[in-house]
Amino acid sequence: MKPYNKSNIPFARKLRSNMTPWERKLWYDFLRGYPLRFQRQKPLGNYVADFYCARGRLVVELDGGGHYTPEQRRHDTARTRALEMQGLRVLRFSNLDIDRDFYSVCECIDRAVKSSVSGYSGVAAGSGDA
Repeated sequence: MKPYNKSNIPFARKLRSNMTPWERKLWYDFLRGYPLRFQRQKPLGNYVADFYCARGRLVVELDGGGHYTPEQRRHDTARTRALEMQGLRVLRFSNLDIDRDFYSVCECIDRAVKSSVSGYSGVAAGSGDA
């Protein structure tokens, strides 16, 4: 299990109960039923990742409009580096990616898991999971 700041647990619970529409779509339409377990709003280090696959050592982050200010970009860069220092791969997608190209987002996540997990073949193409 990856180390985490226990004080983030109540915050993570609150985020799980107040998911954005884009987080709900990705969770309910793809990640929740994914063959490998993903967790939502998972405390990791001093952060709470939107989605986390322990077996794939993968973090998936969804960025809304507030993530594009210079200050928030610096924060996101530092957050990504800190997670990568834990041996994790971080994928970032915008809410617009979810709205306009959901299938490609799902394919990208599936490819990242396949490349991280030895012997895992991923979601079958055309299975309707995305």
